Amino acid sequence: MPTHETRGTRTGRPRPGRTRLLGAAVALLAAAAAAPGTPAAAAEAPWFDGRAADRVTVDGTRFADGHGREVVLRGFNVSGETKLEENGGLPFATTADARTSAAAMRDLTGANAVRFLLSWARAEPRPGQVDTGYLERATAQMKAFLDAGIRVFPDFHQDLYSRHLFDEDSWYSGDGAPEWVVDAGGYPKESCGICFHWGQNITQNQAVMTATRDFWHNRALTTDAGTIGVQDAFLDTAEKTMSHLSRHLTDDEFTRVVGFDPLNEPYAGVYDAGQNSRTWEKSVLWPFYEKFRARMDAAGWQDKPAFVEPNMFWNSNLDFQRQEGGFLDTAKPGPDYVLNTHYYDQKAISGVFMPGKAADGQYAADFGALRDRSAALDLPAVMSEFGHPLTGFTSDKAPTVVKGMYQALDSRLPGATWWTRPAGSGAVLSSTQWQWDIYSGRHHEAMNGDTGEILTEGDAWNGEDLSAVRLDDSGDAALRQDTRLLDRLYPRAVAGTTLAFTFEDRSRDGSTTLSWDRIPSSLPNVAKLTGSGRYGMLVWRSDGGTDAPTELRLPRDFDPARTTVVSDLGTVTGPPAYTAHGHTADHPIATAAEPGDADGHRLVLSAPADAGTVHYALIADGTAGPSAELRAAAQSELTRWAADAGF
Repeated sequence: MPTHETRGTRTGRPRPGRTRLLGAAVALLAAAAAAPGTPAAAAEAPWFDGRAADRVTVDGTRFADGHGREVVLRGFNVSGETKLEENGGLPFATTADARTSAAAMRDLTGANAVRFLLSWARAEPRPGQVDTGYLERATAQMKAFLDAGIRVFPDFHQDLYSRHLFDEDSWYSGDGAPEWVVDAGGYPKESCGICFHWGQNITQNQAVMTATRDFWHNRALTTDAGTIGVQDAFLDTAEKTMSHLSRHLTDDEFTRVVGFDPLNEPYAGVYDAGQNSRTWEKSVLWPFYEKFRARMDAAGWQDKPAFVEPNMFWNSNLDFQRQEGGFLDTAKPGPDYVLNTHYYDQKAISGVFMPGKAADGQYAADFGALRDRSAALDLPAVMSEFGHPLTGFTSDKAPTVVKGMYQALDSRLPGATWWTRPAGSGAVLSSTQWQWDIYSGRHHEAMNGDTGEILTEGDAWNGEDLSAVRLDDSGDAALRQDTRLLDRLYPRAVAGTTLAFTFEDRSRDGSTTLSWDRIPSSLPNVAKLTGSGRYGMLVWRSDGGTDAPTELRLPRDFDPARTTVVSDLGTVTGPPAYTAHGHTADHPIATAAEPGDADGHRLVLSAPADAGTVHYALIADGTAGPSAELRAAAQSELTRWAADAGF
C-alpha cells in the first residue's frame, strides 16, 4: 500500500467550459460502460485526457494544450531511412514496421513526438504530378505514430539538395529535389574537392551550391510539362501533401499533428552580390516561409504552426562556420510559427577542436542562445535535430555529449549551480533527437544506384551512424545508447509556467556513472533521500487558468510503487492511482497510465488552481522506502529552498 501525507487537495466546483464539460461527459459514459464489479476508475481514462490534451497551439514562447497547460515535446526523427532508396523514400519498409517502431519508441523512451521525414523527390516524381501512392503509404506510416498517441510534425527533408546531383562513383550522396529538377537544371558534375565530412559539400560543391541558389531564386525550368518555377513546384507539392494528410487522417489523428517543418537546414547556396546571411534570411528565407504558411492555410492547416528553421549555420559552435542569423530582422511572427533549429557539436565530431569529453554545463550557452532568440521572437523553440555519432573515431564522446545536450534542453544551468541559483534555469526546450532508425546496421542501399556498392552499416548514408535504436538478432527493437539517458523524466504538461527543471539521469560513460547535479550541503535530507538514484526536480507557478493537473512522464524503471515524491502538495512513496470526483482529484499526488501505453506511467500533480502560487515536486527512485520522517525533513528543506530561490 502507498504511504502518503498529502495536503492542498482541491475543493469546490470546477469552472464550466465546453472542453471540460465534454471531458466529464466522456468519463461518465466510460464509467457506465464498465463491467459489473469493475471500479469505474479502472475502466476510464482521466477526465483531462483526449483531444483537448492532444491539441497543441502556440502561446507566446510556449506550446499549450487545449487545457491551457504548457507542453513539452520530446522524441526522435523518423527517420534517415527516408533519405535512402531501398524503401522508396519512406521511413519504413511496411506499415507494420512503423507500428512496431512506434510501440518500441513509447515503450523504450516515453517519447510523445516525432519529426516525420518526407521526400519531395518521391512525392513529385514528374513535374506537376504528385504520386498519391507514395502519399498514401506515408500517411499510413504516420498513422502508426498518431494512433500510438505520439504527436507528429512532418518535414520535407533535404541534404545537399538532391541525390540526383551525384553519380554512381561519387563519394557522397544527397536527398531532396526530384530527378527532373536536376535534369532541367543542367548542373556541372559535382565535386567537393578535399572534404573530410559530407557537410562540407554545402559550401564547397559548386553543383550543390548552384542548385540550392536556383531554388531560392525560383529558377524557371524547362520541362516536359512546360516552364515551371522550381520553388513554385515545391510549394505546390507541399500544399497537395498537406491537403492529402488533412483529408485522410481522422479528426483525432489530425489533432495530434502539431505543425509542419517546411524545409530541412536551409542555406543560400550562393549569396547574391552585397548579400549576407542576415539579409538573406530577411529578404529570401522569410518570404519563402510566408508563402509556405499560406499553402498551409489553403490546405486546412490554419491552426497549426510552421516549424521554421533559420540559416543552418546561425548557431554553429565553430567560429569560422558560424553566420549571423536566427531571424534577427524579423518582426515578431505570432502564433503561426515556431522557432526550429538543429545543433551538433562540430568541435566534438571533428576530434580536433575538442579532444576530450563533454562536461557538466558544456552546452548551457549554446542552448541558452536558442532560449534567448525564442524570447526575442516570442515563439516556442524546438531543437528538432541533435545527437552524436555512435561509431567512428569520436564515438567515445557520445555518452557525455548527448547527456550534455539533454541537460541543456532541460535547463540553461550546469548541474554544479542548478540548486544554488535555480531561478535562472529557464524554459524546458522541446526536442527530437536524430534519429530513430530500426534498420540501423541492416540496410541494403545501393550507393547512388550502384548495385556493386551496397551499403549496410550504420545509417547507410554518407558514413553516418546516429540511430538510437536498432533491431536485435531476435527482431526486437533495442536501444543503442544507455537507457537511463534516453528514457527520461520530463514535464509533459504543466498547469502554469515552468520556473525550473532538472533531471539527474545517472547515465553512464562506459563503467563511469555520470552524476552532474550537485545537491548542496544545505539540503542534507534531500541528498539522503535521493541517494545514488535518478531524480528530477520541477518548480512551476500556477496561473489559475486550468483545472487540469501537471503531468511528468516517469521513466520505465521508476516503479510507481517505489517512487518517492516530495512536494509542497505533500509527500508520498508509492503514489496511488489517479482517481477523481468530477475534476477534483482524490489525492494531489498520483500516477496514471500513459495514453496509448498501458505499461507506461506519468506522475499527476493536482495543485489548487490559484494564480501566482509557486509549487515544487522532487521525484526520486533513490532510497528504498524512505521513512515519513525523512520525507518530511526533505520537504521542510525544499520549502525553505523554494522560498529563498527568488522565483
